[in-house]
Amino acid sequence: MTNVSGGTLRRRPAQRRSLERVERMLDECARLLDEVGYEALTTKEVARRAEVPIGTFYQFFPDKQGLVRALALRNLEAFLDRITTRLSGVRVADWTEMVDMAIDEFVAMKRSRPGFAVVDFGEVLPSPGGPALRGTERMLDAALENNVVVADRLRTITIDLLGAPIGPNLDRALVVAVEAADAVLKLAFRSQAGGDPDLIDECKRLVRRYLSDHMPQE
Repeated sequence: MTNVSGGTLRRRPAQRRSLERVERMLDECARLLDEVGYEALTTKEVARRAEVPIGTFYQFFPDKQGLVRALALRNLEAFLDRITTRLSGVRVADWTEMVDMAIDEFVAMKRSRPGFAVVDFGEVLPSPGGPALRGTERMLDAALENNVVVADRLRTITIDLLGAPIGPNLDRALVVAVEAADAVLKLAFRSQAGGDPDLIDECKRLVRRYLSDHMPQE
């Protein structure tokens, strides 16, 4: 499994006050991404709006990129939490429902979560739907592309909750599915503010059909 948390923070907050400060800085980072974009984002302004000394900022984050990396990781954890919460609250008939659910949650976060339209799981998008800034494809893990990390985390849910067969075939299939979904959803958000609903439906159809050869059948 991929350890996406390693190296995200310079030091982990040990006290509640420190944890609250880190969360405030991440919150302000997300808001500023929506307001001014990645290029104009500054550590000084994040610290000012979070009401923390700039020295405190650098106790936890090495630079702006480290801050955005931590935000991307928090986004990924929130996305996975939303999926598992929904799965635990309903009886899922088969894996295709999880596909639709995951895409719906991602789209909902794109539409409503601060900063998520600019930085979802690491890539920095100067405009809706990309293209992403060069050098941001490995924000979650220095050795792996962001989508590989996302696929790895979804793999755990797929195996634990749906009983998918463990092995390299599933690992490869999930990476392909995440890459394909990412490309089509970028197109959806380039085509229409808030995401073109027809293209979102096509994304679901594409992923379901592709994964049908790799997932357990009823």
